[in-house]
Amino acid sequence: MKKKRALIFGVTGQDGAYLSKFLLNKNYIVFGVKRRSSIINTQRIDDIYEDINYKSNFVLLYGDLTDASSILNLIKKVNPNEIYNLAAQSHVKVSFEVPEYSADVNGLGTLRILEAIRSLNLEKKVKFYQAGTSEMFGKTKSKFQNEKTPFHPVSPYGVSKCFAHWITKNYRDAYGIYACNGILFNHESPIRGETFVTKKIIQGLVRIKQGLQKKLFLGNLYSKRDWGHARDYVEVMWKMLQQNKPDDFVIGTGKTFTIKDFVNKAAKKIKLDIRWTGKGIKEKAINIENKKIIIECRARYFRPLEVDYLKSNALRAKKILKWFPKKSLDNLIDEMIEHELENNND
Repeated sequence: MKKKRALIFGVTGQDGAYLSKFLLNKNYIVFGVKRRSSIINTQRIDDIYEDINYKSNFVLLYGDLTDASSILNLIKKVNPNEIYNLAAQSHVKVSFEVPEYSADVNGLGTLRILEAIRSLNLEKKVKFYQAGTSEMFGKTKSKFQNEKTPFHPVSPYGVSKCFAHWITKNYRDAYGIYACNGILFNHESPIRGETFVTKKIIQGLVRIKQGLQKKLFLGNLYSKRDWGHARDYVEVMWKMLQQNKPDDFVIGTGKTFTIKDFVNKAAKKIKLDIRWTGKGIKEKAINIENKKIIIECRARYFRPLEVDYLKSNALRAKKILKWFPKKSLDNLIDEMIEHELENNND
């Protein structure tokens, strides 16, 4: 039986790495796309080359979502059965600092892929997955968010992803492309980037516990998020492309926790006893053992516009795709702590 060929944009990111291994285990040939850079940033996928069962079916290619000809040539060369667009400028706060670049990569980059599929007459041959985000809901008034909840983005990142979402639907309707949007809520893992708050918290608390760091600086402690495990979420990306008809799905756990909840859970797991004091920007956490302040809030870590509350209703995904999250937030935090401890002991 001929192996399926998958093309993954953003292969060096958290989701790209997990999806690559998932598809390789499904006996795919995986073509991963990364931007050419003077910095080696393949650490998340280096283990693929070390695995004899993987490396013969994994090909790393160079490309850039800001370059239409690059995308066209890649798709023409690979002739994939499935395309997964996981590439993005994905940091919300950074999107306020580089809004034009965020819009170009996240929004127009998606359009360039879809236009390449159309230009190459692959509408009936290739299936396309677009990585959406709960940040598209932004300042929602809903108690939970599903596929019918209106978007209200409050960051350049969220706005750019809304464009990507709608242009994907537009090309699906106008040209008959099998194109799906996955509206994924926050999903983390041990290989999450260090600028993301969950990784920052775990890394900071472990280092404080080990005496390698004095303080952890955070922003809004009361933002509520629906956190899942990236490994669970890449499975549902694949499931979306295995259906008879393309559709859009909200993906999440349906449970919300504040940033402060996350900190408290992580601190308890590493036996770091803390006590909170103060309010607002002056709120801080004190290490009960030595009475030292180890967590403080800083204004620079607040976004110009905050998203205060996100909670998914993934009922359609559970019913149609038969997908259920396997990892709880506690499982996720355990994995992230274990990974950090192993790294610090190397």
